[in-house]
Amino acid sequence: MTAVSIMQGRLLPPFDGRFQAFPADGWREEFPRAHAAGLHSIEWIYEVPFESGNPLGTDAGLAEMKALSARHGVAVRSICADYYMSRRLVGADAKPDRTVAGHLEWLIGRAGLLGATYMVLPFVDASSLKTGGEREALAEVLRQVLPRAEAAGVELHLETDLPPALFAGVLGRVNHPFLRANYDIGNSASLGYDPAEELDAIGPFLGSVHVKDRVRGGGTVPLGTGSADFATCFRKIVDAGFDRWFVLQAARGPDGGEVDLARDNRVFVEDWLARTRGD
Repeated sequence: MTAVSIMQGRLLPPFDGRFQAFPADGWREEFPRAHAAGLHSIEWIYEVPFESGNPLGTDAGLAEMKALSARHGVAVRSICADYYMSRRLVGADAKPDRTVAGHLEWLIGRAGLLGATYMVLPFVDASSLKTGGEREALAEVLRQVLPRAEAAGVELHLETDLPPALFAGVLGRVNHPFLRANYDIGNSASLGYDPAEELDAIGPFLGSVHVKDRVRGGGTVPLGTGSADFATCFRKIVDAGFDRWFVLQAARGPDGGEVDLARDNRVFVEDWLARTRGD
């Protein structure tokens, strides 16, 4: 089995005019396309737009997702909860939003019924944690919801734009086995972080990896053409003992070429892994 997954929507042309979105009118087609690209799984997006049409929210939807997974040999093992980028777990007053935290507990339950291993919670861009008060409020929310996550068997992975020491500090302060770090190769390159320093800091908490390439201070570009130091990243990720799948979140290509691009990007990751491990 290959160790490469893909972010939902990347196997279809952009939906609703957005670079990353839950493809409400085409999600079923992603399963055979992922199989054709030789991918292990799809990282599902749960977000505010088209929430009512997301099958993750209903029992009938979960049953259909599971049936498609079984038919095409493509799992849904992880969820990217972009919902909480616009419905923030920490309010503008740097206090926990208990209503939104309750929604997260519900979504954790849905992920558990699906059999997902983890859920990524993005704290970047509009949901970035800019102050110590916001980080402490997040820690409070996490302490509230992590017992539910453990009961459901679903890890929570934080994706942040925090400097390495601050990010590791948040994880260490909460200190729960079901709280782990998501590492986004491209985002870190864009921020100008040293991948060796960053992965040394969060390596003990590393739970998932997003694979993209970005120009320092700029946007997403095809893999291998930006500022990402893939040699250091893969070496440090392997040294940290990471043994899960890698999730492609790479730049898009021409509409209609999504499957071929995903296949090429899968090979890119597999080649780096083989080179790093000396296979």
